[in-house]
Amino acid sequence: MSKIFRLDASIRQEGSVTRALADTIERTVAEELADADVVRRDLGVTPLDGSVWPAAVSAGPVPEGERTSEQVAAAGIAAELADQLEGADALIFAVPLYNFGVSQHFKTWLDVVTTDPRFAPGTQPLAGRPAFLVTARGGGYGAGTPREGWDHATGWMRRMLEDVWGLDLDVIEAELTLADVNPAMADLRDLAKRQLEEAHDAARETARSVTLRLRATV
Repeated sequence: MSKIFRLDASIRQEGSVTRALADTIERTVAEELADADVVRRDLGVTPLDGSVWPAAVSAGPVPEGERTSEQVAAAGIAAELADQLEGADALIFAVPLYNFGVSQHFKTWLDVVTTDPRFAPGTQPLAGRPAFLVTARGGGYGAGTPREGWDHATGWMRRMLEDVWGLDLDVIEAELTLADVNPAMADLRDLAKRQLEEAHDAARETARSVTLRLRATV
């Protein structure tokens, strides 16, 4: 049985583009692999407390028997997160752009994970595993747009997931997602609709390619 890890970071339960695209990936995998088991971590619903990371960091050099109760709890959370990742055959990260940067919930989660010894600097326990990074941006950030270079999240997430962790990463992106609710973007609504349709098409296509790989390993 293939195991899929799915992380959602959107604070929206309804109308979230990243959740919808991740649903398309998950649904496609489920259709192709009837026995796939999906493990979920919803940071939008249940974010990690910001105090976990410093407690987990401080626990690192302290012998287990000498740790405070806060350090023991934080190290336990880090181990649980690392277990979820290490047990997955493929991974989905659905993380929107917030205020031109990475979601604080996702950043906190990743910081805590890296305190587990399995994810210490120089280690790559997930190297080569297929993964999806799903992201959405309310405006346009492409070359030649007024906000070219303002997306400070996607590059960082790719660096961490692709380069640091060594995942075989496919990136599914949607832009102009606020066109329907922002009167100033009314002229971009048709373009936004086409881009979203293309993003769902890309999600289905890449999901199918990953399921072929998973079939070959079971």
